[in-house]
This record gives sequence, C-alpha cells and structure tokens, in this order.
Amino acid sequence: MKKSKSIIVLVVMLVLTALLGYTVSFGWGENHTGSARHIHTGLDLSGGVSITYEATEGNPSMEDMDDTVFKLQQRVDQYSTEAQVYKQGLNRIAVEIPGVSDANKILEELGKPGSLEFQDEDGNVVLAGTDIAGAEGVATQNQTTGEHQYVVELTLTTEGADKFAEATGNNVGKRIAIVYDGNVISNPTVQTKITGGKAEITGMSSIEEARNLASNIRIGSLSLELQEVYSNVVGAQLGQDALATSVKAGIIGICIVILLMIVLFRVSGLAAGWALVLFALLDIAMINAFEITLTLPGIAGLILTIGMAVDANVIIYTRTKEEIGNGNTIRGAIRAGYSKAFSAILDGNVTTLIAAAVLAFLGTGTIKGFAYTLALGVIISMFSALVLSRLLINVFYGLGAKDEKYYGKIEPRKARNILGKRAIAFTISIVLIALGPIGMAVNNARDGRPINFSLDFIGGTATTVDFGEDMSLEDLDSKVQPVVQEVTGDANIQFQKVTASNQVIIKTRELSVDEREQLNTALADNFEKVDAATITAENISSIISGEMRSNAIRAVVIAIILMLVYIWIRFRDLRFATAAVIALAHDILIVFMFYVVSRSSVGSTFIAVMLTILGYSINATIVVFDRIREAMASRGRTLSEGVNQAVTDTMTRSLYTSLTTLITIFVLYLMGVPSVKEFSLPIIVGIIAGTYSSILLASPVWYIFKTKIGKNRVIEKPVKAAAAGTGSAAAAQSAVNAAGTAGKAAASAGNAANKGSGKKQKKDRSELQSIKPKRGRNRRG
Repeated sequence: MKKSKSIIVLVVMLVLTALLGYTVSFGWGENHTGSARHIHTGLDLSGGVSITYEATEGNPSMEDMDDTVFKLQQRVDQYSTEAQVYKQGLNRIAVEIPGVSDANKILEELGKPGSLEFQDEDGNVVLAGTDIAGAEGVATQNQTTGEHQYVVELTLTTEGADKFAEATGNNVGKRIAIVYDGNVISNPTVQTKITGGKAEITGMSSIEEARNLASNIRIGSLSLELQEVYSNVVGAQLGQDALATSVKAGIIGICIVILLMIVLFRVSGLAAGWALVLFALLDIAMINAFEITLTLPGIAGLILTIGMAVDANVIIYTRTKEEIGNGNTIRGAIRAGYSKAFSAILDGNVTTLIAAAVLAFLGTGTIKGFAYTLALGVIISMFSALVLSRLLINVFYGLGAKDEKYYGKIEPRKARNILGKRAIAFTISIVLIALGPIGMAVNNARDGRPINFSLDFIGGTATTVDFGEDMSLEDLDSKVQPVVQEVTGDANIQFQKVTASNQVIIKTRELSVDEREQLNTALADNFEKVDAATITAENISSIISGEMRSNAIRAVVIAIILMLVYIWIRFRDLRFATAAVIALAHDILIVFMFYVVSRSSVGSTFIAVMLTILGYSINATIVVFDRIREAMASRGRTLSEGVNQAVTDTMTRSLYTSLTTLITIFVLYLMGVPSVKEFSLPIIVGIIAGTYSSILLASPVWYIFKTKIGKNRVIEKPVKAAAAGTGSAAAAQSAVNAAGTAGKAAASAGNAANKGSGKKQKKDRSELQSIKPKRGRNRRG
C-alpha cells in the first residue's frame, strides 16, 4: 500500500472509530439512537417486572402446573429470552420479565391467562386451548391481488390438527368462534377444510390487531386458568452497581490487553489493539441493534469473544514473527502470517459458531441469550481480525514501518519433548478429576449435599420483608445475610429489592414452619422497623425448570457431536476429533471439580461458565491440531518429532492468548460484586485448564490414537531396524549419508523392501516416515 493511500485509509479508520465510539457512548438524536444505554439487560443487572398468578382451580395437579409454567415461559420469551417463570407454593406461578418498568402495560399485552375455546355456530366446543401449539400475528401479501393483509398464523398440536380438520370439514361456509373467558374475540368463517395442523385467521385491519389476537390465543391455551394476584417492579438481583462495575472492569481489562499486545508484537500489536477496540464497539452496537438481552451469562459470551478476537491476532502475528525469523521479508511475512493462520482461525470460529447455533436453537432462557451474544461476537471477531486488523497493519507498513525492529522475530525453536512427558500430564489430570467424585462423597457425608446447588436449581422459600427503610445491596449482604444465615445454616441466599418500596424478597433454601417463625423473630429483633406480623413467606420452585435443564444437556451433547463431525471432516481423521472432545471433557471436569471442592454455588451462571469453557477449550485445541496437520506434511521427521515441534511452536500463542483472556477475567473478578466474583473465578480455572490440556493432553492423546488405533495406524521404527529388516542395510546407510536425515533412510529402506518382495506398499499420507503394519505381524507402538 502506497503512503498516500495509507494516509487516506488511516483517516477513514480514525473517523470510523470516532463515529462508532460516539454512537455507542451517546447515540444520535433526542432518543439517543444506538447508545449502549438502550441495550436490554436482564433481571440480574437491571431488574424488571414481577407478576404472580394463581390457579383458579383449588388443587391443580403437578403435571398441569409444570405444563403451564413451560408454556408461560414460551409466551414471555417475546419480551426477553432472559424472562423467568417458576412456581410459588402449590398453586401460584411467578413471572419475571427483565428490562421493563411498566407492570400494567405488560399485563395488558400478556393478557389474562383464562380459558380458550373454539365453538361452532351451535355452541359446541370443537377445539380447546390446549390443542393450540402456537399463534403469531404477521403481515403477508395476497398472491392474487398483491395487497398487504394482516393474519394470525395458527399451529396446532397433533391431536388438535385432527380435531380441527374434522371441525372445519363439517363447517365449511359457517363460522367457528374463538371464545376467550366467555367473550368472543374473533368469529372467522371457514373457507375450506383445513388439514396439516396449520391455519390462518384473516380480516385484521392492522398488525397490532393481529398480534393482540395471537397473544390472547397463546395465553388462553394454557393448561390452567390463572388470575393475577399482584404485580410489582423489582430491582437488579446483583445490585445496581453490578453492570457499571462490569463495564469498568471490561474497559480496564481491554486497555491492559492492548498495552500487552503492543509490548509483545510492537506495530502488529498496535494494529491488533485498534482492531480490538473496533470489535468491542461493533459488538456493543450490534447487541443493541438486534435487541439482545444482556445478562451475566451474556457478559461471559462477550468475554469469550474478546478472547477469541485477541487469539486470532495472536495466531497471525506470532506466525508473522516466525516468518521474519525464517528470513522472509516484512511484506512477505505479513502475507504468510495471515495465510498460514487462516485455517486455524476459521476452524476454531466455525466450531464455536456450531455450538452457538445449536444452543440458540434448542436452549431456553439464559442459554439462548448466551448463544446469541456468542454467535454475534464470533462473526464480528473474525471480521475484526481478518479484515480490520489486516487493513491496519498494511497501513502502518505503507507509512514506513518496514523494518524488522517494528515487528520482532522468533527464531526457529528446538522442539520440546512434550510426548515424553505425557505420563506425568495424564497422572496430574486423573488426580485432579478424581478430586471431583471424592469431594462429592466427602460433602455428602458432611451435610448430605454432594453439590452446592443454588436456588436456581432446587427452589426454596421466598420471604418478603418490609425493613421500613431503603436497604442497599451492600447493607443486605453485610447486615441481613448474617442474620438469615444463622437461622438457615446456609450461605445460599438471594436478595431482590422491590422498586419504590422498602420491601426486600429474601430467597433461601426451603424452610419449615418453625424455621420461618425463627427467621421472622430474628429479623424483627435485629431490625427495629421490621414487624414480624407483616412478613410473608411461600415456597418457590427452581428457576431452571426440568425442561430447561434437559434442553441444555441435549443442546450441549448435539453441539459436541456436530463439532466432532466438523473436525473429522476438516482434518480427515476421526482421531483428531476424538482427541479434541477428550480434551474438552477434561476441561469441563476440572471446572466441575473446582465447584465441588470449593463448594461454589451451582446455579444459572454454572451453565454459562461451562458453555464458556466449551467454546474456549475447543478453540485452543484446534490451533494446536492445525499446526500438527501442517507439520505432518513436512518430510524428514518422524511423527513424534512433528508433534513435539508443532506443540512447541504453538506454545507461545497458547500462553499469550490465555494471558490476555485471563487479564480481562481477573480484572472483572477484582472489581466485580460478590456474584460476579463467584462467576469469574471458575472461568479463570477453566482457562488455565484449557491451556494445560491444549499443550500437554490433546496432542499426546491424538498421538496415541494415531499409533495404536485404526487400520491406517502408524508405527515409528528406528531407521537401522527398518534397513536391517529388508536386507539392504548398506543401501539404507548410504541414503542416510546422502540425505543427512533419518526420514530419507527409512523411505529408501521401505522402497527396497517393496522391490524385494514384489509388493507395492501404500504409504500413510499423514506421515511419510510412518509404516503401515502388515496383517499377521506383531504390531509395535
């Protein structure tokens, strides 16, 4: 790039950065369009609306309650993927919707969960609300007239489809009324018999009318008829300062990472740092544009994508320094760095995108929000590293940064004997993983709880207390928690403030009647403005329902299988994929062990932590495998030498990437509120475990598979032994002397063997010096 063109591009990049920064910070116009302040945040970060419903039926069955909770969860997803629905007591259901403050508006839009029926003109019920699987108000275009029309698209259950086909077949030209709570809300005419479980209701005058009708149909299809008991606006579960401190920690962490990149990579680091700033601004802008709800798990997704954005630049510019060390020109080294790093970056990001897509499709609640944030960040990080960073480094080169001193170099390194230390590495991993079940046994013997499940998983008791004064989250942690913990004997306590009041909802493990009375008395004795008679309490179910847990497990399993298939296809060897999944399982088990041994609370953030480690671990392993694949194409070295050299060459990248990601997480841990600290520490453990496994476990496991398993497994034989076995030792020795490498000697010996036997031996294309064992002969590993 010429200097004049470089100056123009530099000015454009400066203007782009300034515009993005202004948009994210302040926005445009009176409504501050584009500003980060408009990002939807979850209950944990900003609070929202809480609505409590009660079943009109006196003693609803557990099955009907669970089904209603599940369907209500699907209904409120229209407001936010982070909305929560859970049971209270025996016949109540709580709905919490983040990021909103007008409870009346939500109640009006959500509708009253009443009874829904489809009736023919004679008043016969032909379809019940429970036969409806879904309803959406949409705008379509009439294919005949070309006019826009507003319709409600109905989706019926399997049983409902059969009922509806029969009902519409018997009532063509007649009306079938939709009756909600005794009132006719729509009375469409049947045009034809409807089969297939899909139907359209036409005749709406606006999209709002279509959406309102669809909303009433959805809310009326619940298994139980519900009535509102009360509604209120609740504060942030993590406190009002949680989001602000997380943002500050993120900014400080990114600044430190940029400085570290400049120290490590000089001009390349400056380009990478600038690209990282653009990535962060673009990511925030897109989260706002796509109206993704940001929660603590969402922040985990952001952190992971920041790590991946840095990782891509580390891979590229480490390769650039290696090329310079090998004698390449600066321009040639830059081109080679991007060219040789592309496959590793592509494979790492695609596997993460596969996981994000599956989690978004099958997951619910915080899992879906995490997946959206992760997928968006991965796409932008690839654009940042492969386009923006490359453009900036070429600008700096065009402006005169053409000397080696501006980039640094890495001389060819002597391979470390990683494979020779695999027994030690395997032993350490087995011992650490074994601490998990051992710790569970010890914990179970101590208090009957092998794992410290939080209220999100097991439910408990919600106690509502009016303290007579505004209590900050810090006051609740320092003053109220010790009082509550003394009664419950459990530190697993959550506080939620009710906005515009002095009430606080205290969530604890399930309390007996006696324990509730003890808690009421203790609160009244320690806080003079608390009246024990006004304290109310009721049992609550887990926020993470059985469906959510099963969906999460199913999504993770499918994601791992699809990632395995992708790695298999890309690397043309199932052993690469299997080794990567084993390394991934290792990292997840190490983090699980940490939760068990440290007695950390296992709640909704536990799922986010595990998903973060899943994405980070597989990406780190693929980078190493990509270098092994490259080393295998080289002649003149054995398989073990190639593996050791590949791991040695990528070790710098692994350590740099882990360090930059750890910096961001560690700052978040230092500055965050207690809940954020509890979330950050396991991720730190997971990153360390991921670095360890990618360097010391993944490659040795693959090497063992390569030499022990499969029809085309390979055996590394000493050159001398290979020559002696053919009766051509002299010829083999002369080949060694001529070529100066053991690899060529083995090739000559193999050729001599083939000629002497008259058989054509097929080489393993993954390693030229590897020898395919013959049938009927003892195989050595």
